[in-house]
Amino acid sequence: MTNGQPIPVIIDCDTGVDDALALLFAVRHPGIDLRAVTCVAGNTDVDGVVRNTLTVLERAGAPDVPVARGAERPLIEAPRSARHVHGHDGMGDLGLPAPRRSPADVDAVTLLRREILASPRPVTLVPTAPLTNIALLLRTHPEVTRNIERIVFMGGAAGAGNATPVAEFNVWHDPEAAAVLLTAGVPITMYGLDVFTRVVVPGAEVRRLRASAEPGTRLAGDLLAHRPAHPGSRPDDPAEDAGGLGDAGALCAVADPRGLTTHRLPVEVSLAPGPTRGQTVVDRRPRVGESELHEGVREQPLVEVGLDVDVERYVRLYLTTVERPSV
Repeated sequence: MTNGQPIPVIIDCDTGVDDALALLFAVRHPGIDLRAVTCVAGNTDVDGVVRNTLTVLERAGAPDVPVARGAERPLIEAPRSARHVHGHDGMGDLGLPAPRRSPADVDAVTLLRREILASPRPVTLVPTAPLTNIALLLRTHPEVTRNIERIVFMGGAAGAGNATPVAEFNVWHDPEAAAVLLTAGVPITMYGLDVFTRVVVPGAEVRRLRASAEPGTRLAGDLLAHRPAHPGSRPDDPAEDAGGLGDAGALCAVADPRGLTTHRLPVEVSLAPGPTRGQTVVDRRPRVGESELHEGVREQPLVEVGLDVDVERYVRLYLTTVERPSV
């Protein structure tokens, strides 16, 4: 909370197992006022993302949060899903029922603009997906930045990637959109793979959540069980049931920013064809190098890059939040 009031938050997602974990957290944390959710193709196709988002909000006992359908493909690239990670339906193939809720009758960019400008306090925008909707918003309606407090996005990496050796999936999926995000002109926090993979809920806690009679809490446990912290581990390994929070860590960083250690660093996205496309090039050098000495210093956006995280703090925060009864 800021000044005792909940933080107005809008999530842009590609729900997705760990996007679902993030939605469950946002709905139930008392310091977050979830004002809208927008959907984009990524982990699965955009219609599947809309369905999954509505289902999760319903299961979480969320109020009538508006949900809108957004871009069905990146700005330039063809869509490339991650069903091999999230299951055919994007939600771990848990067999969840179809939602009774319906999406808003406006598109994602229209909903983003409306909710950002209507908020009585500046909004925190949390993209946990490819950044296509956000790029379209910023280019079509740049006036929204006057009422955005900051953007906390799950994406990028200062070290190794996952989609390629150097590129993280969300940025790799739509590199041009990520490059547009960095020009937003508002404070930006990058919750990338350097911290994303580290926040893991122990197996005993996952099993306890799965045994809950409360639908939202039980769903959190089932989703975590689908996100093993150590893929490929043996079935008899006690770590087998442990589950990574993934995208939900970005929401933890909104609710409790002191759990995330960031450094303000220049970041740019590689847009060139080839093996580095989609890489977030994070300049961690203590001084300029020969390139700058010979060719001059180029202006680059400064981003708060997450490089360390208090794992126990965020695990405790997540568990305490998702086990709250729905309102």
